[in-house]
Amino acid sequence: MKKTIKALALSAALISISAGALVSCGGDGKQKVGLICLHGETSTYDKNFIDAFKAACKAKGLQGIIKTDIPEGEEAYNTAKDLVDQGCKYVFADSFGHESHILRAAQESPEVQFSHATGTMAHTANVANFHNAFASIYEGRYLAGVAAGLKLKEMGTTNHNIGYVGAFPYAEVKSGYTSFYLGVKSIISDVTMDVVFTGSWYDEAGEKSAATNLIDNYKVALVSQHADSMGAPTACEQKNIPNVSYNGSTENACPNTFVVSSKINWQPYFEYCFDQIAESKAIDTDWSGKLGSTLYDGSVALTTLGKAAAAGTEAKLNEVAAKLKDGSLKVFDCSTFTVKGEHLTSYMADVNTDSEFTPDTEVIKTEGGVTYFAESEYRSAPYFDIDIDGITVRTTQSN
Repeated sequence: MKKTIKALALSAALISISAGALVSCGGDGKQKVGLICLHGETSTYDKNFIDAFKAACKAKGLQGIIKTDIPEGEEAYNTAKDLVDQGCKYVFADSFGHESHILRAAQESPEVQFSHATGTMAHTANVANFHNAFASIYEGRYLAGVAAGLKLKEMGTTNHNIGYVGAFPYAEVKSGYTSFYLGVKSIISDVTMDVVFTGSWYDEAGEKSAATNLIDNYKVALVSQHADSMGAPTACEQKNIPNVSYNGSTENACPNTFVVSSKINWQPYFEYCFDQIAESKAIDTDWSGKLGSTLYDGSVALTTLGKAAAAGTEAKLNEVAAKLKDGSLKVFDCSTFTVKGEHLTSYMADVNTDSEFTPDTEVIKTEGGVTYFAESEYRSAPYFDIDIDGITVRTTQSN
C-alpha cells in the first residue's frame, strides 16, 4: 500500500459554492474529478473530505466538482453517473451506504476510476476501476485517548469514568471507541467508559442530548465522540467538561474544553489517486493510510492541541506515536484488555463481508512476542466489533 505522497506544486483551481454542490471554476482544459458527500460542510465528517479534496485539486491543478447532501440510495448512483457525464475521470464517495451504488456506476463506466471511503466490497468485487480506502484511524483514536488520559490525570479527579457518543454499533464505531478507551487506559489503568448511540451519523440535537445525558446522569468526567455534528462538543462546553472531538478542531467554538481531535487526512489519498490516473497506473484496490512522518501530518493525524490539554501532552504523544510507527506498540495488544474476563487468543472477523456477516478470517496475530488484534491489516475498513470489559453501552436514560 502506498504510504508516501510526493508533493507537487501545480496551478490552483479556484472553487466556489453553489446550491447542493461546490463547483470549481478554474477554467476549461483541466481534468475534472468529482466528490460525493452524504452531508455538507456543517457535518464535521463531510467537511473533512471537502477540505482535503479542495486542497488536492489545488495542488494538482484539477477541476473539482463536489456534490453534497447525497443520500445513501439511488441518488448516489445518479449523482455518480452525472459526474461521469460531466467529464469526471475520477469519482469518490464518502459514506458507507453509497458503496453498492458507486460500485454499480463503476461497472457501467470502466473508463472512469471510482473510490469509496469505509467500504468493504472492493477487495472481493474484482472490478478494476473500483477501490476502497480507509486510513488506520484507530491509531489516531488511541493517541487522542492518551491525551484524554493525561487530562484526567492533570484534573486530579477520582472520577475515572468517561463518556462516548457514537452513531451506530458498527465495527467502525466500536473500533474507534475501543482504541480511544485503550489510549486512556494506558494512562489511567482503572478507567471505565459509558457509550450512548444516537442512531444517526449526523443529529446535532441527538448528539448534544446524548452527551448531556452522559454528563448529568452517568457523571462522566470527559466526553469523546464518533458522530458528525457539534452537538457533543457544545454540550461539553456548556457543562465545562473536557471534550475530545473528531474530524477537526472545535477550539474556536469550545475554547475552554477542547483537548484534541483525531482525523483522517484524505489529501494524501486524493493526490495519490490523481497521480496514478495522470501516470496511467493502477490505484490500490484497498488502501489503508498510516501515521505520517510527524504527529501532525500523514493520513492519520491529530489537530493541534487545544488550550484545555494537559501540560506535557505533546511530548507524550510524540513518544507514543513513534512506537506506533515502528510497530513496537500495538493498539489492540491483547494483554491490555479482556473480554468477559479472558484475554483473546483467537478471533474470526467478517473481513470478506457478506449479507450474513460471516466470520471468515483469523485476525489474532503474534509478532515480536506481542499477541494482538490485527485491525485493518486484512481490509482497510475496520472489523473490530468486540465488546471489551470496562466499556458499557447505555440507553438514553440512566439506570
